[in-house]
Amino acid sequence: MTDKQSLRREARERRRGFVAALDPLAHRLAFKVLPTPLATLIGGRGTIALYHAVDDEAPAQRLAHALAAQGKTLALPCVLDRLGSMEFRRWHPDDPLLSGPFGTSHPAAENGLVVPDVIIAPLLAFDSAMGRLGQGGGYYDRSFARHDTALRIGLAWSVQQMAQVPVDPWDLPLHAVLTETSLIEGPIEGPPA
Repeated sequence: MTDKQSLRREARERRRGFVAALDPLAHRLAFKVLPTPLATLIGGRGTIALYHAVDDEAPAQRLAHALAAQGKTLALPCVLDRLGSMEFRRWHPDDPLLSGPFGTSHPAAENGLVVPDVIIAPLLAFDSAMGRLGQGGGYYDRSFARHDTALRIGLAWSVQQMAQVPVDPWDLPLHAVLTETSLIEGPIEGPPA
């Protein structure tokens, strides 16, 4: 099996090429609407953690207005250090964002901390078993473990699905992945609503 670093390079190149070739209108419309299967999956969970996309990541922030219209409390992650620590701060789509490490953007500290019921996470690659290959810093792995009752949903471009991604014993599988074309649910059931 290919090592994680090589697979990350391949996944970044694949994603970059896909996004560069995507019709600009299709790109602007991607992830603007909350698909019914995702709304059903989220159900009555009230606090949804999104992320502010970096580079050619699937843009999770585009789901914000639709989720807010459903009365959901939104949050964005804030990276705390280089050791993989991250917290979630309350956020509204009209709130200004501060610059963070690694090109990230996050809400101000005075927005307050929240505990997410759903964590929508970026990724480089995923597979049908809902294995997730991230950037390698462990931020989401630690957050998934810390918020173990949260529904774990990956957001990706369809080209990011691979036959198999390597997983370590501490990697928690996703419950589902939303792409620009479909919602793919995993073999594990989500935590209770």
